[in-house]
Amino acid sequence: MNILSLKSYMEKSEDSFFDRKSSKVKFQDLVRHIIGFANAAGGQLAIGIEDNGKLAGYNSDVDKKGELINVIFASTSPTPRFEIEKIEYVEADGTEKYILIVDIQASHDSVIFTINKKDCYLRMGDSTIAITYEQIMQLEFDKGARMFEDQIVVASSLKDVDESLVLKYKQQINAESLSTEQVLEARGFLIDGHLTNGGILLFGNNTFKFLPNSRIRFIRYDGSKSNTGQRLNIIKEYDYEDAIPVLIEKITKDIKSQLRDFTYLQDDGKFKNIPEYPEFAWFEGVVNALTHRDYSHRGDHVRVIMYDDRLEVISPGKLPNIVTLENMKTTRYSRNPRIARVLTEFGWVRELNEGVKRIYEEMESFDLGAPEYSEPDKQFLLLRLKNNIFVRRNREQVLNYSKKAEAGELSSLEIEILSLLVNKDKITTKEVAHSLEKSTSYCSKLLKKMTDKGLLVWNGSAKSDPHQYYTLKEKDEQYNLLQNSSK
Repeated sequence: MNILSLKSYMEKSEDSFFDRKSSKVKFQDLVRHIIGFANAAGGQLAIGIEDNGKLAGYNSDVDKKGELINVIFASTSPTPRFEIEKIEYVEADGTEKYILIVDIQASHDSVIFTINKKDCYLRMGDSTIAITYEQIMQLEFDKGARMFEDQIVVASSLKDVDESLVLKYKQQINAESLSTEQVLEARGFLIDGHLTNGGILLFGNNTFKFLPNSRIRFIRYDGSKSNTGQRLNIIKEYDYEDAIPVLIEKITKDIKSQLRDFTYLQDDGKFKNIPEYPEFAWFEGVVNALTHRDYSHRGDHVRVIMYDDRLEVISPGKLPNIVTLENMKTTRYSRNPRIARVLTEFGWVRELNEGVKRIYEEMESFDLGAPEYSEPDKQFLLLRLKNNIFVRRNREQVLNYSKKAEAGELSSLEIEILSLLVNKDKITTKEVAHSLEKSTSYCSKLLKKMTDKGLLVWNGSAKSDPHQYYTLKEKDEQYNLLQNSSK
């Protein structure tokens, strides 16, 4: 049942779940898109709307619906589950017209091909692509695993629905005039008066009652390692048991409360505050875990763990279907297509590959290392974001040194040397002389003076050692402190 208005289809952005096609398109050319949606997460085709959103439908005396049905049945094998609805409208000159909305369901138990079994397609982002033999094999292996979200919870009913969440969803899709029952049935979350697992996960008022491992846990440790017993080093711990939209809101608030800001000196001499991690990176990691995790994996739950030097997001179950560690930046596939679709309409979920790609970009823009994805023992997906705490703490040192300089305790040359060591492990007298454009003898005296002040540490076997160098004293102390905290 269609629950969007004509205006919604004209303005809606094309994505994994939606595509617009002109009324001039040949129906045979639509078959690849219908197959692509069926093999992925399902979706809708709006036929009779140009790419710019302008209506260009069919005259009411022409039966295009019947023609399209015949083409789909004659061109696909096996035929996917679909429904076609006509949305009628009247043009300014009084001409009665209509557009076609094709609602294609995700195929759970089989891969859909063209009628000759030669070609196979998959919807990825706003495109439909032909997939290889190897990808088809992986797709066939995974079919059936996605049924968990569609399983009916026979002990449930509409009484188990959080009406406030459904109302928010109705507002997002401009369907406030419809009843809760109509909306949930239209999205496949209510069947014969009972909620599905997907319905419970998205709109349940007591998820623990039916799915106790659907929760998410957040732990903040002191140091770079988790300790136990008398050395237990947990600073904060939260355990959430709610519908996914509520989980997202709660954990976002509490992660933000534990993040630190770092202040550093820019090249232009001005100070700037930056957060510990780019918000998009950790938020996308958390939302992806809640959206795409294997909910049939009942022995575990999503965990977000924060250490001094990194943040980890752990999602039960391996990567879905054709997605691998090697192609996850460019390949999209949803294990829970109905859940993904609703969270996309809420505005939280982006294309899986688009979001992962942007996590890489955001981490790079913050001068941090690339995100690390792994699948330990193929039991869960681990996302690790490192915060480069040594560099950022040393940037804070430059701020403190600059304050000392303003107070007359440090010279401008001493500040410059300290700034050089912020992002370097060590520095030699020759390197300082080159940077300051001073003689080596002058710089040697200056470095010794700074060592006597307790700012630097001299490293070498003798004064004549050709390999001698200097390091930042506080940097060494920070390193040792962090290393000791992880033991």
